[in-house]
Amino acid sequence: MVRAGADDGSQAWPPELVGEVRAVVVAHRPADERETQARLRILGALDSLPLPFDEDAGAVHVTASAVIVGRRGTVLHLHKRLHHWMQPGGHVDPGEGPSEAARREAQEETGLSLRHPDGGPRLIHLDVHDAASGHEHLDLRYLLLADDADPAPPPGESPEARWFSWEEAQEMADVALVGALRSARGTPEAIDSTSETTP
Repeated sequence: MVRAGADDGSQAWPPELVGEVRAVVVAHRPADERETQARLRILGALDSLPLPFDEDAGAVHVTASAVIVGRRGTVLHLHKRLHHWMQPGGHVDPGEGPSEAARREAQEETGLSLRHPDGGPRLIHLDVHDAASGHEHLDLRYLLLADDADPAPPPGESPEARWFSWEEAQEMADVALVGALRSARGTPEAIDSTSETTP
């Protein structure tokens, strides 16, 4: 299937992807009222938008981001246009799903080698927010794991990316991010990564 509006032969998203993503969103349990409303909005968009992942198809589209967990806490980057610290993420490219997009975008923006948890991708948070471009992002947030390395964003990305303790990250987070940090911090991976080990 060729992506609508594309003249370069790029492949669009497989038709079954919307159903797979919808099932993941249906199975997700929101942690608060903001996330409950986001879940309803995302499900409605998946049911009604002909190309929900295509940023060029309309002002509303599904995006993907990552909450990175490691021994040192979580990684945030200073967004180039919004000028505030946030989790890495972005648009879903043709041929990939949101969990793949979250990993790709996070690796591109931080320079870190990242992996999904054992057992596969794990959706941990949902949010709907206005983007700097005037678009509405229906954001699926995935848990990603990192080893103990310093972020090294490549040229073209925001050079400001670093580890934050959970406390520091939550103090800086805006309303769109605080719930995702809370959800990530409560995962077994985050608890294991911050626990003291004795020799």
